Amino acid sequence: MDIAAILGFIGAVGMILAAMIAGGGVAPFVDNQSILIVFGGSFFAVMYTAPMPTFLASFKAMGKCFKPGLPKLDETVERMVELAGMARKDGMMALEGQPVPDRFFEKGMQMLVDGADEQKLIKQMNAEITSMKGRHAATTGCVTSWVDIAPAMGMIGTLIGLVLMLGNMGDPKSIGPAMAVALLTTLYGAFVANVMFMPMAKKLEGFTEFEISYRQFVLEGLRGIARSDSPRNIQDQMAATLPPKLQAKFEVAA
Repeated sequence: MDIAAILGFIGAVGMILAAMIAGGGVAPFVDNQSILIVFGGSFFAVMYTAPMPTFLASFKAMGKCFKPGLPKLDETVERMVELAGMARKDGMMALEGQPVPDRFFEKGMQMLVDGADEQKLIKQMNAEITSMKGRHAATTGCVTSWVDIAPAMGMIGTLIGLVLMLGNMGDPKSIGPAMAVALLTTLYGAFVANVMFMPMAKKLEGFTEFEISYRQFVLEGLRGIARSDSPRNIQDQMAATLPPKLQAKFEVAA
């Protein structure tokens, strides 16, 4: 699990709950009408923004925010160097069935086994990257829609509460519940947008940027194998794009 995501989410919710409890308890902050307006209304409004498969896929994408970390680039270089050595010594067929860390890497390696040249490899793998960017943009867009729609639903709830309150000014007992709807929908809208979904959207955007860079990184190594470059040259080319700390690891190893 991603410790930063879990601690961040639990910590943010915990601080809000602690403030509520310190002020007299959580019960005054629970209102069924407000929950229906903000959570239910936002759910269906976000569904309205995208095709059903994309909407459902967005929940799977959200789960990635709490899963283990990203691939380790130094380990990717080491594995690519091992595969380059096999291919250079025994031919591309030696790569058949070799374990690799992800499907993109596996697909590119299988293309080499099947006899694809460098240009075909580049064209196909870049198409894969473009397709991935489109998928990620669609699902991240659904998550971002929660950030935009939930506060608007909160405002709608506030207006509903005010209308109910002003329409029943002659009945003092109705003013309190109507005011609760007016205020709590705004609170719920801000909570949904800023605590639940905005951090997820930012994290998913970061994941997409990393995955694009990672796939281009893998593609560069596969191109080296396709050209029959030496393992050392492939290592140097890939290590040159790593952060300085990881570059130092390969300089020491060399």
